[in-house]
Amino acid sequence: MGLIYLALYKGRGTLFNRLVRLWTRSKYSHCELVMPDGRWLSASAMDGGVRAKRIELNLEHWDLIPLPWADYRQIARVFRVNAGQGYDYFGLFGSQLLPVGLHSRRRWFCSEFCAAALGFPMPQRYSPAQLGEVAQHINTLTANGQWNEAHA
Repeated sequence: MGLIYLALYKGRGTLFNRLVRLWTRSKYSHCELVMPDGRWLSASAMDGGVRAKRIELNLEHWDLIPLPWADYRQIARVFRVNAGQGYDYFGLFGSQLLPVGLHSRRRWFCSEFCAAALGFPMPQRYSPAQLGEVAQHINTLTANGQWNEAHA
C-alpha cells in the first residue's frame, strides 16, 4: 500500500507559525500526515480546517518521519468523518497555550487531527514537536520488536 509519513513544518511561515514555535519552544509549527497516494492530510489554519491537499516537498521546510506502524484505514476513516470541519483556535489555546485540555468536538488543529488519526488518546494534548517525538519513539520500539509484542 505504501508508507505513511508524519511531516513536521520547520519553515519560516507566517506570524502564526512563529508564535506556535515560540510558545512550544520547538522548531516545528505544523504537522501533516503524508499518505501513500501523495495527499497531505491535516487541519490547517491557512486552509480553514481539516483538508487534504498536495504539497510540494521542500526538505528545507519539512522533516519527515516514516510511520510504518500507522493504519491507513484508520487515518482514512478519521479524515472522511472530519473533512471540512473548521480549525480549532479555541482548542489550540485551551490545550496548548493553557494546558487544560479544552477542545472542540467539531474543530481541529493540526497535531490534534494527526494524533487522532494515528489513534492516540487525548489527541488535543500533542504539539507538532511532541507528536514527532512520540512517533520516533514508536519507531524505535517497532525496530526493537517491543511495539509489535505490546500491541499484538
